[in-house]
Amino acid sequence: MLSWIAALLSWILSAHLAQRLCFPHFWKDALFLMRVIRYGARLEIYRRSSRVVTVVDRFVQQAQRIPDKAFLIYEGVAYTYGELEQRSNRVARVFRDAVKEGDTVALLMSNEPDFLSVWFGFCKLGCAVAFLNTNIRSRSLLHCFSCCGAELLVVGADLLETLEDILPSLQEDGITVWCMTRESPRPGVHSLLDQMEEASQEPVAAERRSVRCLRSPTLYIFTSGTTGLPKAAVITHLQALKAAGGFWVYGATGSDVIYTPLPLYHSAASLVGIGGTIELGATCVLKKKFSASQFWHDCRKHNVTIFQYIGELCRYLCNQPTAENEKDHRVLMGVGNGLRQDVWREFLRRFGDIRMCEIYGSTEGNLCFMNHIGKIGAVGRSNFFYKLIFKYDLVKYDLVREEPVRDHSGFCQHVQKGETGLLLSKICSQSPFFGYAGSKQLTERKILRDVFVTGDAYFNTGDLMAEDEDDFICFRDRVGDTFRWKGENVATTEVTEILGLVDFIQEASVYGVQVPGNEGRAGMAAVIVRPECTFDGKKLFSHVLRELPSYARPLFIRLQESLEMTSTFKQQKFALVESGFDPCSISQPLFFLDCSEKSYVPLTSSVYDSIVSGQRKV
Repeated sequence: MLSWIAALLSWILSAHLAQRLCFPHFWKDALFLMRVIRYGARLEIYRRSSRVVTVVDRFVQQAQRIPDKAFLIYEGVAYTYGELEQRSNRVARVFRDAVKEGDTVALLMSNEPDFLSVWFGFCKLGCAVAFLNTNIRSRSLLHCFSCCGAELLVVGADLLETLEDILPSLQEDGITVWCMTRESPRPGVHSLLDQMEEASQEPVAAERRSVRCLRSPTLYIFTSGTTGLPKAAVITHLQALKAAGGFWVYGATGSDVIYTPLPLYHSAASLVGIGGTIELGATCVLKKKFSASQFWHDCRKHNVTIFQYIGELCRYLCNQPTAENEKDHRVLMGVGNGLRQDVWREFLRRFGDIRMCEIYGSTEGNLCFMNHIGKIGAVGRSNFFYKLIFKYDLVKYDLVREEPVRDHSGFCQHVQKGETGLLLSKICSQSPFFGYAGSKQLTERKILRDVFVTGDAYFNTGDLMAEDEDDFICFRDRVGDTFRWKGENVATTEVTEILGLVDFIQEASVYGVQVPGNEGRAGMAAVIVRPECTFDGKKLFSHVLRELPSYARPLFIRLQESLEMTSTFKQQKFALVESGFDPCSISQPLFFLDCSEKSYVPLTSSVYDSIVSGQRKV
């Protein structure tokens, strides 16, 4: 008997050691996958039932369950679930006879509590709501209305002036404009606050918001991109519910306090942030606009446990002056995307052991990766079971022709483990792609057909990724950002991270510029120098010589006081690429990598002429 027990214990110990050595993340993967399956099963029940439970339905349920709990904290004032439920009922009462089920309403508002009141109020009437980017103007703004077909606009009092030049066009098109004021600010614009104050706070009939199909649109969110007009991504109830489960899947609970400094018109703040807060029954601290200097003060004041980030937000925090109480906070988790390795490490060093949870996915996309392990530099993690649920592939991509590589039969080719490839996600009943409103052509451009077999269809993410031997997914670059020089591929993300290690560089944006007489594009970096430092051409030369292969070293450096960003903290490179490296047309200081001087030297007109004429080889 004892020998049998000893053998069993020995087997268990051996199995445990084997698991730790061969499958070190097995239990974390299993627990995480169980939560994903549990949440997915609930969505499947909704899909099969005649009564679909939407995000707004969940909000109404939470308002009934915890009416006195703070749902939103804005500029120091707490708004309970019950209060915002009643206020959204007032909005619904005002417009009950003005709109019908299936109509689209546009919303142009900054981050404020009434953004949610108006959003939820129209959803209670069965309307879809189009979130307009508060940074767009004129022609782009008119384009948004033609995309989503909205015939009614609610605008924040602080944004009415942005409609100045297009208000006559809106009125000619029969679009009714309402402003969040108590009095009509100008002819043809209706005031809403006074109407809300007079309206009943009793709910409208639940049948008005009844949804029979999870795949019907509930929102239109405009993807900004870096060039061109905005595209209206169709957000269905299915996508909204999936996004709302993000915090819960990462282990958040109703006792958490979530800090959202991102714009509500963006899916990260509205779908993941607000939707996730509702799903948990938690509290959201909403910031009108992100402030690096106020971030940690706000977190301490409100006992924040989770914060949302995107793009360069964490870099801005790391660039703040060092303070004694930087680790004096209750923040346990950060959820977002776009966190670079160098910033990730510096962030943890500065601000303590915060669990950074990367989520990969585009607003309109049909695929999501989540880095639940917390491996620095990875945007997500996959495994055998995950691949059974989500059908994705990495395929070879030709950077010169800017298209996937196809074999003699016309099908795409898989990359090997560790190799960089274009990420594609199969379009099927489990992972549908709903595309963009107003243009079938825009939707079709994001679809690759006949990828592996005739007749199949995949969503083209436009992202170059790699999956390592341990099944971690790493972002390499965006198609169009990666360029070729000297016959080699240059990944701007990698070069940017290397430049960020130089002590006097606060921020860098890497891109490629055309040099006459040369194929491909030469590397160039727009750089912000730290306030207390000066640009050191010799130090930078030594650094890139040591850290980067010859083809990846930036030939040109452009000093900037700031870098242009999108409203979601992503670098805008189009204008930089267009301006090139001509010192006669660029007012900022320019430098050129001079191997003979072993330094980055000033790029004068004579040096520029020698490069363009071919006298100086690059």
